[in-house]
Amino acid sequence: MSKIKAYTAEIEAAFNGIPTVWDGKTAIIEMKESGYPHWRQMEWIGFYFQHLCEQKLKNLFEFQKPKYGRASFDGFFHIPFDFKAHATNTSSHSIIVNDEEAIMCALRDYGAVGLIIAVGDVVYNDENRSFQKWHDDFKGKPSEYVLQNRERGAWSRLRKYNMTLRQITIAELTKTSLLKCGSFQTNCRNSNGNIRRAKISIDLEKLGSEIVHCINY
Repeated sequence: MSKIKAYTAEIEAAFNGIPTVWDGKTAIIEMKESGYPHWRQMEWIGFYFQHLCEQKLKNLFEFQKPKYGRASFDGFFHIPFDFKAHATNTSSHSIIVNDEEAIMCALRDYGAVGLIIAVGDVVYNDENRSFQKWHDDFKGKPSEYVLQNRERGAWSRLRKYNMTLRQITIAELTKTSLLKCGSFQTNCRNSNGNIRRAKISIDLEKLGSEIVHCINY
């Protein structure tokens, strides 16, 4: 039996009035002016949705808990939740969820892990990378990550600068659901040689009964 099915109406009501067209510049400026710490991030769409969730769900959720080791969940409402954003017009429908060990601990303690996923159409930066240049200028200086990539001549992918929200999907993962999941960065190492912690990834196209509710826009 679902642990959150009975609460989806409350969650849907909390999202009433959420903006459905996300302009990158506007969103980044909004995050910075509100004091949200992740406005500098290249993948701003996911962080902007997390920012919106913390605004819209504040009367229901506790945020950044529970925590297992160094990994925490984005929010807690009866069970732990993560907030994610996903582009429909992409070749991959895989989403990296959270630390594998943290998910296993949460499943042990609560029986399920919730996902709230913003799904929409994105527009990518032009070939001149005008949005990327604007973001770098707005940050004041390039990040250490960007500098390292430049130094080693790494390819820089086009960034998303706009998203139109089509749906918010509420899903619930259990131990059975993990049979449909994969692992990400298993046996990978950071630049300092330390092994990266494995993360769980899910394929949206493989989810069935895990999808508890959808809010369409």
